[in-house]
Formats: sequence, structure tokens, C-alpha cells
Amino acid sequence: MAGLIPEQTIAKVRDNVNIVNVISQYVSLEKKGKDYIGLCPFHQEKTPSFTVSEQKQFFKCFGCGKGGNVFKFLMEKDDLTFPESVQKVAEIAQIDIGEVGRGNAQPANPLIKLHQDAADFYYRVLVSTNAGKRGLEYAHQRQLDDDTLKHFQIGYAPKQDNLLLTYLRERHYQEDDLLASGLFVQTKAGQMFDRFRDRLMFPLTNESGSVIGFSGRRLSADKTEAKYINSPETKIFTKSNVLFHFAEAKKAARSEDHLILYEGYMDVIAAYKSGIKSGIASMGTSLTDQQVYLLRRVSKNVIINYDGDDPGIHAAERAAKLFDQAGGFNLGIVVLPEKLDPDEYVKKYGTSKYQDEINGALTPTDFFLRRLSQKYNLNNDREKIAYLDEAVNEIAQLSNPVEQDLYIEKIAQKQHVSKDSLNANLSRQRRKNNAAKRHKGMPEITDPLLEDDSTPVSESNQQLQMDPVQTRLLYLFMHSEHARDYLIGKNFLFPDAEYAKLEDLWLKFMEERENPTINSFLDFIPDELQGIIISTEMTDMPQDFSDREIDEQLHALEMRKVTSKLTSLENDLQEAKRKADTDEIIAITQKILQLKRIQGQRGTF
Repeated sequence: MAGLIPEQTIAKVRDNVNIVNVISQYVSLEKKGKDYIGLCPFHQEKTPSFTVSEQKQFFKCFGCGKGGNVFKFLMEKDDLTFPESVQKVAEIAQIDIGEVGRGNAQPANPLIKLHQDAADFYYRVLVSTNAGKRGLEYAHQRQLDDDTLKHFQIGYAPKQDNLLLTYLRERHYQEDDLLASGLFVQTKAGQMFDRFRDRLMFPLTNESGSVIGFSGRRLSADKTEAKYINSPETKIFTKSNVLFHFAEAKKAARSEDHLILYEGYMDVIAAYKSGIKSGIASMGTSLTDQQVYLLRRVSKNVIINYDGDDPGIHAAERAAKLFDQAGGFNLGIVVLPEKLDPDEYVKKYGTSKYQDEINGALTPTDFFLRRLSQKYNLNNDREKIAYLDEAVNEIAQLSNPVEQDLYIEKIAQKQHVSKDSLNANLSRQRRKNNAAKRHKGMPEITDPLLEDDSTPVSESNQQLQMDPVQTRLLYLFMHSEHARDYLIGKNFLFPDAEYAKLEDLWLKFMEERENPTINSFLDFIPDELQGIIISTEMTDMPQDFSDREIDEQLHALEMRKVTSKLTSLENDLQEAKRKADTDEIIAITQKILQLKRIQGQRGTF
């Protein structure tokens, strides 16, 4: 599995990074005991089952079963080959290993490299060619300076219909990959041409920052064409799972302590120029459950700053409900004055004022109450009463009594009514809500985000059915020279093929390596055997043992064989009785008695 990279190089890279620091770039981890836990990045789950052991430098999800060391994590998460994962970890650890292992290694997914080459092409066209002047002029009109264009890799797709196609063909990409990329449209006659033409191009990246698609902004005044068009969904790009600028934003979230959700790419860019690096945007559509889960994995602190116009406000309401259904968020909502979007607000009032708006984000309840007050004429007593009834009903949905008291206090002061009267209405409404729930026989509150739309865990990812006896013996065999010699002295062989293969591989590995470790062993064994090692290492195995314990484990395996043989003989006996074969009945019965005598002498398992 090591490919072309020398073993000492792999060991150097592995030993100079902390797996917790690497995985923290993808998952918000919390220290729990000696380990770290978080929401699994490989499947959706309600409560964290993803565990990272800093001591052993392994990860393991006890929900979907995925596990391994730091290289395996990046291979799974970023679809990398082993050499590519070593290279990436080396970059994180700031270790120069050159281009070792990359020369002949094919990327895990050629579409990733193809998209990066396309992004480089679009960017160079924009900033350094005559064909890109039209796009560059538009970008500068939108106050996108050269540094911003470079940071976001913004480019320009020229008007010609086959420039990108010609460029990528010259780089020897396969025709099937070009067509599968979604960057080209094919006619009925089989001819391909560029999908994006005369558009400012925004690269869309996955969590690790690899380009997987594009969104193109129309430059022409022809309104019959869509203002924005995105790449079609491909093997590497699913719109509902992608957030613009997420790879950068999740790093900034650790210092800014929140993520800010915008409607459009230009809003994210305007915020970035204002010093806010944690901005993200969905793909021009309503927020999805999958995108909410991405955010939940990184930070519970999320601020929604959609456009200030009516559609933006309605979109913010929908998003707030989605976050509320998911649960676990500390949500803030920013509504900019004058119906401005963030890009317009920054240009009009400057970055300092915009930072103040972010710092003053409303709670969802504040946001709702403010929106509710705009529906009524509060100078009219009849409408004021209707407003207060609806407001109290909303406050009654809150589970925190402190929050309820806070908002009752605010409304009482603002509407000049007594707090006691509002509390009386609040108590009445809560009783009504509870009665309604009892009448409907409602179950516990569920999490629709994670239960109805959760990603199914495939059978291949299910937890291995670990044999506790063989797992314990394998652990001792690999960690203790005395235990290993004791087992070899008894000519012990693991009964299961997978454990027996690991026994053989470990002995060979020890002979060939000067300093064999479990972590390095993992990189040199087949994928199908790695799960046993990970589960063994992530189990809280006692370090102490005795020869007697080993004997007891061996006895347990022996008794398991006896039990299995007895079951087989019992079946044979039933068949002999069916045939009325007296001789066979006597012979089988004698064998059964002998085995039961062994059980009686040694005790049952």
C-alpha cells in the first residue's frame, strides 16, 4: 500500500502530525475522557459516535464502522490515493517530501484534477488574456480586486464554444472523463462544446478545497439566459451537499467562533473583504438538510445574513425553521436595513458598520417577534391583542424558562402591558400545547434532519462482528513478546481466516521492520483486514495479563469447537433416527457422550 514512497518518509510524516489536528479541520471535536468525539463526517447521525484517539492516533466511528489512521481518514474523506494522502499530511506537517510517490500515481478521481485544470484555465483567461478583458472589466466594476480574484480563483469563460475543450484535450484527458465532468454539452451528433461561455466563473469546492464544479455569472444583458448557471450534478458534485467557500470558512470558524450563511457568492466575497472569513453560501437554492448537517459538524454557532428584501426575509424564516428542526444550534439572524443585501450594505456603509450588524445578530425568537409586529397595526387595540396572543404562543414553544421570561419582559415593556397578564396567557398556552400533544399521543421530539433524510449506512460500512476471544488474543499477540512466544510455543493458530492472516502478516512485518508499530502496520495490510486492527486498538483493552488468562482464552476457543461439533452431531443423530439406522444412532450417541464428558470435565463455555 505504501506505493513509491520510502517507508522512512511515511513514518516521518506520520510521526510529525497529530491526527486530532487534521480531523479537526473537518469535524468539530470535543474532549471526552482521554478521547475526542464529534459528528461523523461519513454518515449523518443524531448523537456523536465518531471517536478520535490522540494516544493511539486512530479514528473510529462506532455508527458506520469506518476507522483508521490519519492517512486512511484523508483517503476516505477526500477520495485520495495512499501516496496523495501522505503528500497532503506532509504539507500539513510542513515536511518537504518533494514529489515522491506522485510521478506514476494516478489521482483517485481524475475529475478532481480536470476541474482544477479548468479553474486554472478560466483564471488565466481572466487576468492575462485579451479574451478575458471583458470579464476583468466586469469584475473590477463589481469591486473585485486582483487579490480577491486570486483568492477565490475567479475566472472567465470566453465566448468561443470550444476553448476549454481544446485546452483539456491537449492535456490528454480521456473523452469519457471530459463528458462526465459536466463542463461540456454534447449534441445529438456526438460533438462536444463548452457549457460555460461569456460568464464570470466561480469555482465550487468540496470540504478539502478541491474544485468539483463551477457557477457562471452571465455578463451579457440578454435576460433570456439564466443569471447564474451551475455545473450539472456529477460523480463528484452534488449541489445539495456543497456550500460555497466552506473549505476556507470552516478553518476561520475556529477563530471567529461562528459560520455566517449568505444567499450569494458576492455576499460571501464582500464579507471576506470586510474581514469576515467564515462566510458561506448555498448553491443559489434553498438550504438543504445535508448542508445543515455540514454546518452542524463544524460549529453550532451559525448566523444567517440573507438579503434584506422580502424574498430574503422569507428565505431566512425557512432556514431558521430548518435549523430549529435539526436542533443543537446557537442561531443568529441579521436583517440589514433598507432591504440591502450584504454586498450592497458594505459598499454603502463600510466594513465597520457591517461588523456591528453581525455582532448585533438577533435570536430566532427576536427575529420572529419583530416580523410578527410588522403584520399588525399596534396602534389598534384589536390588532395589538391579536399580536400579543400570537407572540405569547411563539414564546410558549421555547423550552428554556429563562428565554421565556426574557421575551415576556421585552414585550411587556415595549407594548406597555403587565408582565403578570402575559405570564397568565403563557401558562394557559403551555397547558393547551401539552394537552394537544397528549391528545395526539405524540412521541418524543425527533430529529427529521437526521432520521428522515439521513444517509443510509451500507452493509460494507456496518460494524464488524468482532470475536472477543480472538480479538483479545490478537491484541496480546501484537503487543506482548511474552504472550506471542507463549502462543507460538503452544502451536496456536487463530481459527478464523482473517485473524490467522493478521497473525502471519504481523510476524512478517516484525521481521522486516526495525521499529514495527501498529500504526505503521495498518498502512501495509489489505483494506479488508484494517477494520479488525482498528476495532482491536480502539477497544479499551487491559494491558495486564497472565499465562492463566491466555490459557482460559484458548480453552474458550476449544470449548467453542466442542459445542460446534455437538450441534453437528445432534443434527446427524436426528437424521439417523429418521432413517431408523440403529448402528449409526449408537455410533453418533457414543461420540456425543464423549464430547459431553469433555465439557463436564473442562466446564462449559
